[in-house]
Amino acid sequence: MTSVDEAVQMSVEQAIVERRSVRGFLDRPVPAETLLKLFELAQRAPSNCNTQPWHAMVASGKTRDRIRDAMIENIKKGVAPNPDYEGPPRFESLYRRRQIDCAVALYNEMGITREDVEGRKRAALRNFELFDAPHVAFFGMHKAFGSSVAIDVGIYLQTVMLAMTAAGISSCPQGSMRNYPDIVRAEFGVGEEIRILAGLSFGYEDTSVPANRTRISRADLSENVIFKD
Repeated sequence: MTSVDEAVQMSVEQAIVERRSVRGFLDRPVPAETLLKLFELAQRAPSNCNTQPWHAMVASGKTRDRIRDAMIENIKKGVAPNPDYEGPPRFESLYRRRQIDCAVALYNEMGITREDVEGRKRAALRNFELFDAPHVAFFGMHKAFGSSVAIDVGIYLQTVMLAMTAAGISSCPQGSMRNYPDIVRAEFGVGEEIRILAGLSFGYEDTSVPANRTRISRADLSENVIFKD
């Protein structure tokens, strides 16, 4: 494996192109010194007036196990999610088509058909199994902050993922990790004033997992960007 000091020399372009969501990890933890280096790098992310409003909680080992097991138990018991923020948006028209295309590509690699209800349930449960990742991080902010600060937390999350990519570490950002924030706060001893926005499962990719063969294209630049002199 490339060391962090060597890997951070990867170009920004290469890190952006190579980063993708990985849904299957090896049972191999990231060394503690590597974790520290990655999150130190991410601390350089920009924020409004340099407020650095993000709160990151990284779970490994038995802590990860307890959080994972508690979330899985909630799912199996049918406990309704109680996210601090609203659930996923309802996509329509062009955005709905992109969402469906993404799901179809993933399910095709996993051998799950549209009619396979149980297969879809198993695929959804994999989120809460953390895709077998040895680590999961939760990202939040103080309850007093609104959407403008949430943007700062999103920039921080992207910085974390790019730093990981440059170090040869794979990740999967997960909105589902905000479904049961009380579990996370209790495990880390964090008060209710810190609200959870998202999670990130990460570690070393297991290339034998079918879902990891999924490749998603991007829209033509003209669909998202307008240039005008």
